[in-house]
Amino acid sequence: MLTKEQIAQRIAKELKDGMYVNLGIGIPTLVANYIPEGMTITLQSENGLLGMGPFPFEGDEDPDLINAGKQTITTIPGSVFFDSAMSFGMIRAGKVDLTVLGAMEVADNGDIANWKIPGKMVKGMGGAMDLVASAKNIIVAMQHTSRDGASKLLKECTLPITGLQCVTKVVSNLGVFDIEAEGFVLRERAPGISVSEIVEATEGRLVVPDQVPEMQF
Repeated sequence: MLTKEQIAQRIAKELKDGMYVNLGIGIPTLVANYIPEGMTITLQSENGLLGMGPFPFEGDEDPDLINAGKQTITTIPGSVFFDSAMSFGMIRAGKVDLTVLGAMEVADNGDIANWKIPGKMVKGMGGAMDLVASAKNIIVAMQHTSRDGASKLLKECTLPITGLQCVTKVVSNLGVFDIEAEGFVLRERAPGISVSEIVEATEGRLVVPDQVPEMQF
């Protein structure tokens, strides 16, 4: 199965030159470390930064430079700082080309649940609601199953919904899936993982093409 870093590395292959990209909390933040050399990608952070760089090396952290998940980050030449109102204005105006989010559950019609577990205290919904409502393209980075082995790729989400029919692609630790009218379409499988293992781990509708190549990095 893929590590969190490998999931991020595979998602980085979806980037295209000139994109404005928002990276959610968790695995998505790691994508910043795998932007292809020579490609111009502008990373946007909800707390007010355009032009986010990779994570700093140990000892080089600046506590005043953080992303929306309160992790220390770096900037690149030309970075711009602004308030969160302007940041969400960019998001709501559809200026972000790609959003990468983590998720607790994704349904086979593209619904996503990633903000709340009933009975657990949360500070608020955060920026995910705006991102799923306004983003042109949403890729989810997630673990395929829970700790007890239950599938997180479902027919219907059981947790509170963040957004409806908005996810276009899922990259899990087992494979890459496009979300189409028929459900999850298996496009690639993680190295060493069989199609039958993915079928067994997926509760939602799953379409398996005749040929499913192993993921390449």
